[in-house]
Amino acid sequence: MALRMLFIGGNGIISSASSALAVQRGDELTLLNRGRSTVRPAVEGVRQLLGDADDSASVAAAIGDESFDVVANFRSFSPAQVARDIELFEGRCRQYVYISSASAYQKPVARLPITESTPLRNPYWQYSRDKIASEDLLVAAYRERGFPATIIRPSHTYDRTSVPILGGWTAIDRMRRGLPVVVHGDGTSLWTMTHTRDFAVAFIGLLGNDRAVGEAFQITSDEVLTWNHITEMLARAAGAEFRPVHVASDAIARELPEHGPGLVGDKAHSVIFDNRKVKSLVPEYNAVIPFWRGAQEIVEWHDADASHRVVDAQLDAAFDRLIDRYGA
Repeated sequence: MALRMLFIGGNGIISSASSALAVQRGDELTLLNRGRSTVRPAVEGVRQLLGDADDSASVAAAIGDESFDVVANFRSFSPAQVARDIELFEGRCRQYVYISSASAYQKPVARLPITESTPLRNPYWQYSRDKIASEDLLVAAYRERGFPATIIRPSHTYDRTSVPILGGWTAIDRMRRGLPVVVHGDGTSLWTMTHTRDFAVAFIGLLGNDRAVGEAFQITSDEVLTWNHITEMLARAAGAEFRPVHVASDAIARELPEHGPGLVGDKAHSVIFDNRKVKSLVPEYNAVIPFWRGAQEIVEWHDADASHRVVDAQLDAAFDRLIDRYGA
């Protein structure tokens, strides 16, 4: 049976493929966003509402007195936003889906593989602590009065528009110019890259499933790669040589403080995920897009339009300083 669904967001890296799959499945999907996305084409077959996820009055005005089978918020980053959503949607949906983050799991990781019962604690990254606090509000609302929350913890989900290494396209450009690139640590920490189209299969499979209410699920690929492998695959897709200079994560964080929390609080740690829980409810879920194919998609999309190939001169210069300081 078709579901009546509201996605707050819906055109982002994580959400765009899920929106397309929901329409393909025959669901009645409404997207609420600011209508500013130009990177990804609009999903056909959806109803669009204009509203700002950061402004509860804007969201309330956009949806009026409507109710939905499923509400999924892809644009919630603070406990205050979650508290407003609980107030707004209580009694108006059968399932409320919160997009949290696998970065919320304890760092350093004490035991692998990571499961949904791994403790949540990240002293390094405020983004992750806000996700944890938001989860706490939803768990309390479910326990105390049955608010129908489902929590989703994606790890590093990507699409063709995102270059998932330190420096983004600037790093690809450096490799094409024959220059070395900075890779954190010794490049051997383990990581998981999940294509958005794979993520969508598990995510959409959980929507409308009563067994998912009151539960948390991580959704990732089962492919485990080192950061050396990830960067080398992108270099190969770009037709460039991979010349890494390995720099301690703390040193990178000092030189590039805006990247420090996400690096020291997440990417510097090895992660392997156990996806048996989501597969028990969505047996058709199996991540089938290996990262080497994803790397080709990324490079092809950027090469197709010069406006996509933006090089950050300040970041490029910072890489030169790190390489001069720490390179052999």
